[in-house]
Amino acid sequence: MFYFFTPVSVLHIKQIQCKFIQQIFTVTQGLFTLMTSMKGGGAYSHRESMEKLFQYVYNLPQDQFNSARLHPPCAVCVAGTGSGSLSHAILRTIAPTGHLHTVEFHQQRAEKVAEEFKEHRVGHLVTVRNQDVCKDGFGVTGVADAVFLDIPSPWEAVGHAKAAMKKHGGRLCSFSPCIEQVQRTCEALTHQGFEAISTMEVLLRVHDVRTVSLPLPDFGPDASAQTEPDAREETPPTSTPNHPSITLKTTTPPREMPGHTGYLTFATKPRT
Repeated sequence: MFYFFTPVSVLHIKQIQCKFIQQIFTVTQGLFTLMTSMKGGGAYSHRESMEKLFQYVYNLPQDQFNSARLHPPCAVCVAGTGSGSLSHAILRTIAPTGHLHTVEFHQQRAEKVAEEFKEHRVGHLVTVRNQDVCKDGFGVTGVADAVFLDIPSPWEAVGHAKAAMKKHGGRLCSFSPCIEQVQRTCEALTHQGFEAISTMEVLLRVHDVRTVSLPLPDFGPDASAQTEPDAREETPPTSTPNHPSITLKTTTPPREMPGHTGYLTFATKPRT
């Protein structure tokens, strides 16, 4: 069982330190590589996989890509590049003929993710802009098949998102951690003429499923089957009756969950 995943750029021999183990390992062929710890014990490294990276490290919901209907050669605009996790997932979907236009307000973050795209050899598929999307937009007009908004005030960027989309329409997806943000975004989408607006919660709740056996309640003898008092016969007490029971599955939600909930809002720009 894997307790944590950390993306690491591995050379032929490299030392890695973390709060769990300190180790030196070499790259080998195969799906796994054994890493021997300097203090005893060890761990296994998993061969690089974008699917595993998104699932364990970035925890991206697949619904974003299914609802946006992305495929090559789609052009996509993203506001709020952040760590670049969503951008990498989109590039995985629209490559090799699509293109991504991503906007990041924070300068250092934009420079870092641009360098990361080059290291991952996808720089030719991405255009990174350092600007405020709520004021300056995406820097393109009429080119996007889909737009993703992951910013604090997405309702302020809805107009720019509509302008960036193609004339024949497109899909918009907005992520917000608070329902109040969702409400304001939906109002802006309606005002801009978007259709088929829908919202879904994305927090995965893992329930504990168990099979239990519960006794059925004993309500006593049936009153309709009783005889008149003078006609009843005394019967000696019997042993403790064997009450019937029922077997069923139960689920218990977790009391605490790492992270916070979030909401994905989808909308469609009609043809113009």
